[in-house]
Amino acid sequence: MKAFFTSFFATLSALLVFLFGAIACFFLLVGLFAAMSQKKPVGVASGSYLVFDLAANIQDAPTQVEGLDELMEAFGGRAPRQLQLREVTRALQAAAKDDAIKGLYLTGSMRASGYGSGFAALKEVREALEAFRASGKPVKAHLGLAGSRDYYLATTASELVLDPYGAVAMPGLAAQPMFLAGAFEKFGVGVQVTRVGKYKSAVEPYTRKDMSPENRAQIQKLLDDVWATLAAAIEQSRKLPAGAWQQAVDAKGLIRAEDALKLKLVDRVAYVDEVLAELKAATGRQGSKEPFKQVALKDYARLVSKSGLTARRQTEGKLELGAGGRGKIAIVYAEGEIVDGTGNEDGYVYGEKTSRLLRQIRQDDSVSAVVLRVNSPGGSVTASEAILRELRLVHKTKPVAVSMGTVAASGGYWISTAADRVFAEPTTITGSIGVFGMFLNLQGLATDKLGLTFDTVKTGKFADAATIVRPKTEEELAVFQSAVDWVYEQFIGKVTDARKLDRKVVEEIAQGRVWSGRDALKLKLVDEIGGLADAVKYTAAKAGLGDNFRVAEYPRKKQFAEQFAEAFDPRRREQSFSGPVGAFFGELKAQLKSLGSFNDPRGLYVRLPFELLLN
Repeated sequence: MKAFFTSFFATLSALLVFLFGAIACFFLLVGLFAAMSQKKPVGVASGSYLVFDLAANIQDAPTQVEGLDELMEAFGGRAPRQLQLREVTRALQAAAKDDAIKGLYLTGSMRASGYGSGFAALKEVREALEAFRASGKPVKAHLGLAGSRDYYLATTASELVLDPYGAVAMPGLAAQPMFLAGAFEKFGVGVQVTRVGKYKSAVEPYTRKDMSPENRAQIQKLLDDVWATLAAAIEQSRKLPAGAWQQAVDAKGLIRAEDALKLKLVDRVAYVDEVLAELKAATGRQGSKEPFKQVALKDYARLVSKSGLTARRQTEGKLELGAGGRGKIAIVYAEGEIVDGTGNEDGYVYGEKTSRLLRQIRQDDSVSAVVLRVNSPGGSVTASEAILRELRLVHKTKPVAVSMGTVAASGGYWISTAADRVFAEPTTITGSIGVFGMFLNLQGLATDKLGLTFDTVKTGKFADAATIVRPKTEEELAVFQSAVDWVYEQFIGKVTDARKLDRKVVEEIAQGRVWSGRDALKLKLVDEIGGLADAVKYTAAKAGLGDNFRVAEYPRKKQFAEQFAEAFDPRRREQSFSGPVGAFFGELKAQLKSLGSFNDPRGLYVRLPFELLLN
């Protein structure tokens, strides 16, 4: 008995020590997280250059978790630096009118990720850079290996400098989807589909080993439209004759520094230390050991409020964009694939969560108007309709505008049909009015490869129609095809009513085909070429607010408890491979992961007909 009590109290003591240790560790981490979340005051010395480091991913929605990236870095993790589109454009707008800011310095190489840094969003950034330069302040850019996104932005500079060992790597746009049908065959995985629209090719990666002629044609047209927009902007900025840019990239491919200079693609060639020395001289620190006077765009953006449209410097050093006002405009971000249910994972628009958010906004009397920012390839029909339903209810009492970002296709276009006005950029991927259903069967894998067998008892002909261990019968496929046909008719009807077009016209331009924003305007699928700021201005005028309004962005920032829990989410600690091999496995992982997003209760989807990666 004595031995028992000795063992018992020893165990109890160990548990208490562990418990107190865990509590101490928790509060230590809480303190560390709180400390890292505290931002140092931002100082702007007179005569400073605003530094825009392009080595970031520019996403539409604001960062929901402040300080989490710093915490992850403290524990050895890493995450790509995120910038929000509005914080970039508004910081540039404010800096153009700020007497303390002497000029702008662009450097680094963009790191696009997920739905971020698409060319539609970058067009808004480019326009803000052009407006900054138009204010009379110098814009200096220094690039190393200039990719498509970097060079597209940097050509707005009053002086574009390339490293002697750098190059302009912008040979063109390419799309190279991965096809899994061959692998599925080897593993005994079957795929059956129901669809409407000859261009609705979202199922092709799972059913074919190459592109269909229709899919190839629509991708080629889309790439041509996007590339033409980029080329025209570059030629205009660099004062090149029409066609000169295409001739240069076709002749050289990778354009080295000396060739780029000869072709007038850059203004001069110099090392970064030479450029930094010039910036020191320009900011009054020539010969000093201190760096040139500067403020990072990310930090400067913290000085800019979220209200109004015009900038001025306050006595306390904070930048206010206008007087704010009593009216409030809500910007709701739908960025990512549309899926059913609720959740917090980045890259997804959850139907239940988003519709609930719109319901709260509808019931909030302080919100005068709503802008839906769409950057989504679509997804679940059920989720898309849930979002659209709530947006329609909002539209009954408040002005609604839609701002389309990089992509607003299928379900992304579906949820855009309840608005007073729809804005898109020339490079926005939109349309794809079509529907499909996809059904996997694992009979070959389970039975032929693994030796598993199944037997069934049921009460009706279609009781086991949802099974994935056998192919669908012809009768079952007919049922699902009927559902697809019905949804397609609903989709056509929504577009016909929303766009006030003849139904036959909509049927002709639908067929699951995607269009560039430029073509979508011609086809009357959108109302105006413009960005997020244009949509905000429109709703402000529609609501009678003028410039007297505030902006609220949704989804909200996460509470501390959510932030702390997410800090230990293994998903955030994943390390990706780098280089071409890493890119291949990353694409394979993304393609397989996309299968998990097919979670519509009825198995019906309005989604972009392909995975388009613009390189």
